[in-house]
Amino acid sequence: MGDIAGSLLGLVEFLLGTIVPFLFVLTVVVFVHELGHYLVGRWCGIGVQAFSIGFGPEIAGFTDRKGTRWKISAIPLGGYVKFVGDVSSTSQPDPASLKKLTDTERRSAFHLQPVWKRAATVFAGPFANFLLTVMVFSIMFAMFGRYVVEPMVAEVRPGSPAAESGILPGDRFISVDGVRIETFGDVQRIVSGRAGDPLVFVMERDGQQFRTTATPELTEQQDALGNTIRIGIIGVVNNQEVGQPRQIEYGPLEAVAAGVEETWSIIVRTGQFMKRLVAGREDRCQLGGPVKIADMAGRAASLGFEWLVQLVALLSAGIGILNLLPIPPLDGGHLLFYGMEAVMRRPVPEQVVEVVYRAGMLMVLIFMGFVFWNDLFGC
Repeated sequence: MGDIAGSLLGLVEFLLGTIVPFLFVLTVVVFVHELGHYLVGRWCGIGVQAFSIGFGPEIAGFTDRKGTRWKISAIPLGGYVKFVGDVSSTSQPDPASLKKLTDTERRSAFHLQPVWKRAATVFAGPFANFLLTVMVFSIMFAMFGRYVVEPMVAEVRPGSPAAESGILPGDRFISVDGVRIETFGDVQRIVSGRAGDPLVFVMERDGQQFRTTATPELTEQQDALGNTIRIGIIGVVNNQEVGQPRQIEYGPLEAVAAGVEETWSIIVRTGQFMKRLVAGREDRCQLGGPVKIADMAGRAASLGFEWLVQLVALLSAGIGILNLLPIPPLDGGHLLFYGMEAVMRRPVPEQVVEVVYRAGMLMVLIFMGFVFWNDLFGC
């Protein structure tokens, strides 16, 4: 009986401590993404057949007055909005199906709308994710402010890139790679994602500025959630005595501005990571899928609700960026076709669309398989 009770207790702890936070994070991010598609699509006069959180068989749902089926489906790893005229949840066009639509349906069919309406509807999903990230950080900055330290060097590790470049204790960072530095965190954000890249540092010493170049080296560290991450460092240390910690408080507009800035910083760093990953200069083991996200959600929830909300913001920005990649059936793939259509002033030939969709779907499936492998077996 003791073993059974212990197993049941462990299962309950796993469900409440990991699965529930995971579903909360994923549901919020997916709902906001699909709501962006839905709202702009409705604004453009496009009919919506279904709004689903998850894929596969329907678990629960209802049909609203406009005929849209709102539902929760069995596989909680995404979601979709199915517009009138869509052949599938990926919004792939099907000329044969479009010909079967009634005149009323054709007026609200997604694929028969002007290209700008289709593009706006598709872009609204990732844009909604970015807005969610901005909103989360804006609220947190308005409520709690931000704790920062001055960009001063307290210690330099012997033999480190900083030591070799001539940086000394007491120096102050002015800019890194052309980016103005306000806090020590600014230095860390730039350097952490640029391992192996020579960076130009403008420093201040005894009231005089000088330039030097240092190449961050790759090292393994643990983040606040206990994940092992590989980041670039130059070997400098900041402490409270030298860094002069201070609390920044924000008004409503300042908090929004700071939220936009933080979101843009996340987008830039993610873009740099993906660029370096494609070039083979980034650790592919840093990629993770549902299992890793669930683990992070559980860890974040154990630290407090504000940590879970921050994870929502980070994942939302990541989903927005991922969906803008120019690969069908992702949103960016649709936008690529619409851009070509706008330039050519006619739709892309059906044969080309079919081939590219199949190739894109294969790429997405391979990527999903890879991150699942990373989740289950690591590298």
